[in-house]
Amino acid sequence: MTEPKTPLEQALEMFLYLPVGLAMTAREELPRLAEKGRQRVDSEVTMARAVGQFVINQGQKEAEKAIRAAAGRLAGAAGSASGSRQTPWPPSPAPARPGPEAGASVNGSGAGHASGAGVNGRLAPPVSSLAIPGYDALSASQVVQRLAGLAPGELEAVRSYEAATRQRRTILTKVAQLQGGAPG
Repeated sequence: MTEPKTPLEQALEMFLYLPVGLAMTAREELPRLAEKGRQRVDSEVTMARAVGQFVINQGQKEAEKAIRAAAGRLAGAAGSASGSRQTPWPPSPAPARPGPEAGASVNGSGAGHASGAGVNGRLAPPVSSLAIPGYDALSASQVVQRLAGLAPGELEAVRSYEAATRQRRTILTKVAQLQGGAPG
């Protein structure tokens, strides 16, 4: 063990030797510390730029997809509003064809009709003619949300299809309301 320092030795150490040692060490170490800090900041900035560029590119791709989809929907809506549909619905009345037993669907499931006879021999328009893409895969609440934007002929096609196939009351009631008739 070292013997205790006198107050004079302690004062010299604190006010002379410590500042001189600190100055010498700082002179030697500060350039290395600055270089180390510069390298760390440069690598972080490079990584941040790469991630930022990736995010921008992905966002731009997603925005372009959304714009194309919206333009397609607008073009479809404009085409249907101007009456450019090739197959008007409902079709002219056709004689009733004998169909499956009451309450049964053509394919036994009540869903998935492409066209043709539906429940009780009712003629169903082809699902591809409906203004709501993926109609058969949608729940009644999803269909109801899309009905307000349809033209009168499109509403009637949905009503005809639904009445001939799944007969979901929620959809049929909303179509009746939008067509100006009493629900029922």
